[in-house]
Amino acid sequence: MIPIEHTLMIAAVLFFIGLIGMVINRNNLIILLMCVELMLLSVSTNLLAFSHEFQQAQGDVFVFFILTVAAVESAIGLAILVLLYRQHRGIDADTIQQLKG
Repeated sequence: MIPIEHTLMIAAVLFFIGLIGMVINRNNLIILLMCVELMLLSVSTNLLAFSHEFQQAQGDVFVFFILTVAAVESAIGLAILVLLYRQHRGIDADTIQQLKG
């Protein structure tokens, strides 16, 4: 059995990789979406670790909700990126400022 400390350390590393990716990269929207997904994965890992440690099913239920939100966020985000690429022939974050009406 893997100790909870190891799982929490892996989740913390995943979260900080996603956070650093969001801070460093401000232009590429695909990488920004991937960093958000990485951060959601780390939160899910924490919930699963605590759920297993305390033998509670609530953490598992919350993970299903997080995965649902992550899937919807990816689908909507990629649809917006496809529309941006069709209109502006690029997917830089600066082109979003042009969409304000």
